[in-house]
Amino acid sequence: MAAVCVIGSNSFSGASFCASLLKRGIDVLAISRSAEAHEVFLPYRWCKTDARLEFEQIDLNSDLDQLMKLLNRRKPQIIFNCAAQSMVGESWDKPDDWMRTNVVTVARLAERLRHLDFLDRYVHITTPEVYGSTDGWITEEAAVNPSTPYAVSRAAGDMLFKIYRETFGLPVVSTRAANVYGPGQPLYRIIPRTIFFLLTGRKLQLHGGGVSTRSFIHMDDVSDATWKIATDAPIGETYHISTNRIVSIRELVEMLCDMLDVRFEDAVDVAPERLGKDSAYWLSSDKMRGLGWSDRVSLEAGLGEVIDWARQHLADLQTQPFTYIH
Repeated sequence: MAAVCVIGSNSFSGASFCASLLKRGIDVLAISRSAEAHEVFLPYRWCKTDARLEFEQIDLNSDLDQLMKLLNRRKPQIIFNCAAQSMVGESWDKPDDWMRTNVVTVARLAERLRHLDFLDRYVHITTPEVYGSTDGWITEEAAVNPSTPYAVSRAAGDMLFKIYRETFGLPVVSTRAANVYGPGQPLYRIIPRTIFFLLTGRKLQLHGGGVSTRSFIHMDDVSDATWKIATDAPIGETYHISTNRIVSIRELVEMLCDMLDVRFEDAVDVAPERLGKDSAYWLSSDKMRGLGWSDRVSLEAGLGEVIDWARQHLADLQTQPFTYIH
């Protein structure tokens, strides 16, 4: 099979998905605006087959022409786009940055992609943040109701690809995954951050007391679903990737405290809730399961994997930032 392209390859989801592609024997053209991070955060570099991955540092905001020259030379049949300006809370600080990357650059990318005659499928990795806080289980037909600049920017990007599919036939399929986790995730995310703080004796700030509820899904399950969507889903469809298990953030932290034999009261301070934080995302994954996919990694088993990864690499992790750097 011709190489596939993964844009946003140095994000957690992108790096983990690249690793899953290499394990399938697929050559990967990996694109990211950032240089490769420390290897502890790059699951594709843990693969014995990582020589089948070609990495190019390209910033879509400023080097889109360079990207298109590369795509026209390599002609990947499938492009996966994991790239976005993420981080919900921080999007309030510089909303124009989020709009530039997630709306303006997305529009410029869509316009160029529609002219690629070799492109069989474009997989748009988006987010349930576009729904705002959900009331019960929702399907892919739910109305968008974004509540942060980040969510607004992603909803706009989603709509751009929708009209490019409808108007120009761009072969788009889209994914919206629940809260993804797994070994190699940056330390500013709730699961690795909690584990790292518990292992190093730092106090964890639990925003709003951790009452918001989420579904946490292991990245391996997300990668399997993403590949199935790329190969089996009809063009134009959107799929939720989620488990059927819902836990509050507090319950999640309590689970990790129990697994690491640390008293919750000793390890956690309650902090004010973040601005615009949604209270719940409950994504129905029935449509995805109709493609023959199912999640396989239990939350307990997945958390155990992240704990093992953190323990194994604790010395390296202590040299890395544990807050988001814009």
